[in-house]
Amino acid sequence: MTASNNVKLKPGDTIGILGGGQLGRMLAMAAARLGLRCQVFSPDPDSPAFDVVLNATCAEYADVEALELFANDVNVITYEFENVPAATAMVLAARRPVLPAQKILETTQDRLVEKDFVMRLGIGTADYADVSSVETLRAAIKKIGLPAVIKTRRFGYDGKGQAIIRDGDDFTRVWEDLGTKSAILEAFIPFEREISVIAARSVDGQVESFDVTENEHRDHILKISRAPAQISDALATQARGIAEQIATALNYVGVLAVEMFVVAENGGPKVLVNEIAPRVHNSGHWTLDGASISQFEQHIRAIAGWPLGKPVRHGEVTMTNLIGDDILGYEQWLTVPGATVHLYGKGAPKPGRKMGHVTEVSPRKK
Repeated sequence: MTASNNVKLKPGDTIGILGGGQLGRMLAMAAARLGLRCQVFSPDPDSPAFDVVLNATCAEYADVEALELFANDVNVITYEFENVPAATAMVLAARRPVLPAQKILETTQDRLVEKDFVMRLGIGTADYADVSSVETLRAAIKKIGLPAVIKTRRFGYDGKGQAIIRDGDDFTRVWEDLGTKSAILEAFIPFEREISVIAARSVDGQVESFDVTENEHRDHILKISRAPAQISDALATQARGIAEQIATALNYVGVLAVEMFVVAENGGPKVLVNEIAPRVHNSGHWTLDGASISQFEQHIRAIAGWPLGKPVRHGEVTMTNLIGDDILGYEQWLTVPGATVHLYGKGAPKPGRKMGHVTEVSPRKK
């Protein structure tokens, strides 16, 4: 295994990125500004990240020969999505540093393993139970109660691979519709708001967190993020502390997002962890225009072995996702004062597909 703590890139070196979506695209653009090159590996010939790099590899993640050639061309490897096949990570990690490390993927790719990890740190989550059959689902419902949320343990994003179970539902039908043999049942949380923290950790253990972001989802897809979140300073400090504790416990290098719920309690609101995303994250897109350093540059700095920046927010920031046909109205955003438009260069809009985003910054009042 190549030691990750020996990574120290210099301008002109090359970063390999697994995945060719908009996150890979924005990572490559951030690297270019720092004089670093990127090579993207993706099986999709229409990957939008291909448009912004000189060299790209279009091959399947199981293509060992293509992976080896890719590794030979780069100095360090990172990824823009967490569902990197374990075999792919193993092939690459034997040849080049892969950051964040493969063992972190093993924790975050499985929702049950992830929840167990968070609980061992003494951090609160929704009540949960392992489910592997209709019988264990019934037992879990008896323990946790309804309503509840059932999710596949692996894969699934933007609401895919999950369902809400309510009184009167046919549990057998719910289980069959999920189409998996390994799932997790979580108690339904009547939250006040959804928040997230984008944190970065360097190879030497320095951690920097962005301001807490408040998120609004529509049809299970993030639609709007606002920074700062409308929560107390004490709660914001708690949320940032949780993200930093998780990053340190994982010995993480790079940017990660921790999604959380704010829930009401008799003693005042508290925070529960929902999910960890071991990568740059949609709820951190506001940092591109709304802070002194973006989540993408912060990630590049971390995996390059460079010092992290101290994020300074420029004002009140709103990020709006352009989903599906929203992209057709991009021109109206171009005339909005304080707005910056980011289009991902994808093909035809499809329902639920993230096509771009807009950042609006309201400067701090003097």
